[in-house]
Amino acid sequence: MLMFTEKDFDVFKIEGLDPRMAGIRSTIQPKFQELDDYFAEKLGETLETDFFVHIAQHRRRTVYPPENTWSALSQKKRGYKMEPHFQLGIWPDYLFMWLSLIDNPKNEKEIAQAFLENQALFEQLDNDFYLSIDHTQPEIERLNEADLKKHLIRFRDVKKGEFQIGRIIRKTDDLLNEPERARDYMLKTYEELLPLYKLASEQ
Repeated sequence: MLMFTEKDFDVFKIEGLDPRMAGIRSTIQPKFQELDDYFAEKLGETLETDFFVHIAQHRRRTVYPPENTWSALSQKKRGYKMEPHFQLGIWPDYLFMWLSLIDNPKNEKEIAQAFLENQALFEQLDNDFYLSIDHTQPEIERLNEADLKKHLIRFRDVKKGEFQIGRIIRKTDDLLNEPERARDYMLKTYEELLPLYKLASEQ
């Protein structure tokens, strides 16, 4: 089975849009495809639905190479950003597994309010969960140290507000030397986020 290695993180050292995209396509995207096919099957069985794999192509970029790249699992075949979805992605320093609500998803105010009214769901998550409130930036915050209410209110009230929650695996983590264990950790992350995913999808 495929798993990320330190070589994958080195792709972001490649200068230039076309050479870096060539590296992303040859090195990273096959791993997204294999892992996401597996996650789509497992999560689909749990929720008794179909998940579709979407891999970012960065087609709008004409000059600057992407600083990160990602894939998504969505119940929508055509798009994913308008819906709550799961992301598997990579920055130069870490992998991320998010439940992702970005780019003005449908019913974002209702989703944010539902999250505000069900904060106990966040309290059930393990201590190694993180938040991201801007998918274009690598900065993240530990869930247990974050002002969750403030971030959810911002997500609800600010037009460009975003909300992502999940786990990361740093590029130096020994977990990546054990592919099956790493894949299990990723899947378990998504499974632990299913109550929030279902709540968001019901809005």
